[in-house]
Amino acid sequence: MTKRFPPPPPRDLPLPGARPSPDARALLALRKSANKLVLGAPGPTPAELDELLQVAARVPDHRKLGPWRFIVLEGDARAQLGRELAKILSDRGAPAPQVDEAANSMLRAPVVVTVISSPVDDGRTPVWEQELSAGALCFNLLLAANASGWAGVWLSEWPAYDADAGVVLGLKHGERVAGFVHIGTARAATPERVRADVSERITRWTLD
Repeated sequence: MTKRFPPPPPRDLPLPGARPSPDARALLALRKSANKLVLGAPGPTPAELDELLQVAARVPDHRKLGPWRFIVLEGDARAQLGRELAKILSDRGAPAPQVDEAANSMLRAPVVVTVISSPVDDGRTPVWEQELSAGALCFNLLLAANASGWAGVWLSEWPAYDADAGVVLGLKHGERVAGFVHIGTARAATPERVRADVSERITRWTLD
C-alpha cells in the first residue's frame, strides 16, 4: 500500500457520523474534471491505483452487494482496446476520423478505469439502486484521485452503450459500463464552466 489514505477500519468499529474538514470542503467546492485533452503522465502506479479503488469503493451500497467491478487499462492494453473499438467502427463503414479517434480514445491518460455496473439479482434490491452505487463509485474515484494529486475525467461516450464494445470488454448479462475514468496529470488548467443554477432546482415539500 502507498499509505496515501488511512487503512480501512476493522469491521464493526464505531465511526463518527461526520468528519468536519476545511480541506475536504474546499476540494468539493472547487472540484472540476480535467479536460480529456490535457491529461498526461504520470498516473498512479498499480499499487497506488489499487489503493484509490479501495477508497473509491466506500460508497452507499444497499445490502452490501458490491454491484460493480473494475476493468483497468494500463500500458499497451489501452492501445489494444482502442484498436478493437476502431475495428468495430471501421467494419460499420464509419468515417476515417471517427475510426482514428476511437483508436486513440484510451490513450488520453496513462490509466483508464472502466467501472462496470454489475447488479446482483437478490430478488430484493432494485437494479436502479445498484446502478446509482456504481455511479457514486465513479465520482468517488475522481475525488480520491484529485485528493491524491492526480487529475481525472469521467467519460462514457459510445463504447459504454455499444453491444459489440461490450463483447470486447467481456461484459456479462445485465452489466453496463458506468464510465471510463481517465486518470493522469493535467498538463494545463481547465477553465471553470457554467454551472446549473441550483436555486432554480430546489423545492421544499409541504402537505397542502
